This record gives sequence, structure tokens and C-alpha cells, in this order.
Amino acid sequence: MKREEVLINNESGLHARPASQFVKTAGMFKSDIFIEYNGKKINAKSILGVLSGGIVKGSKIFIQAEGEDEEEAVNELVNLIKDKLVD
Repeated sequence: MKREEVLINNESGLHARPASQFVKTAGMFKSDIFIEYNGKKINAKSILGVLSGGIVKGSKIFIQAEGEDEEEAVNELVNLIKDKLVD
């Protein structure tokens, strides 16, 4: 299992377009991937789950993956959040 903390820094948090980008990227991996936020465990491959998570700018989340490509999945999703999410 790989787990890493990351800060949400884009204006709209993980909502609408950024959530869609995140879920699409998570779906490229075989591992089970979850977001942990405010005591909730959210399936990172579920657009409804991510949107209902209420993850706003300034939130600290954990991205956790377990499976054959867990390392690559967490690294890619952390980099996506840090560098590439569009509002």
C-alpha cells in the first residue's frame, strides 16, 4: 500500500472539471485508489464520490492506493493535484 498527503491548491478544490480530471486519471490504474478526507474514505474512481466529498481549496487529503501499480498511481495523482488541475 502507498499513501501520501497532498494539499488542494486550485480555486475550486476537487469539484466539477478538476474532479473529472482526477477520476479519469485514477481510472487509468488497476490499483484500488481512495481519497481520505475528514474521516471519509472516498473511491477515487467514482465521480459522485469525489464530488460529494466536499474537498475545497486548502484541504489536506491522503491519496491511498493498493495494487500492482500503487506507487505509480499515487505519484501521478499527487503530481496532478500539485501541478495540473484546471479550474
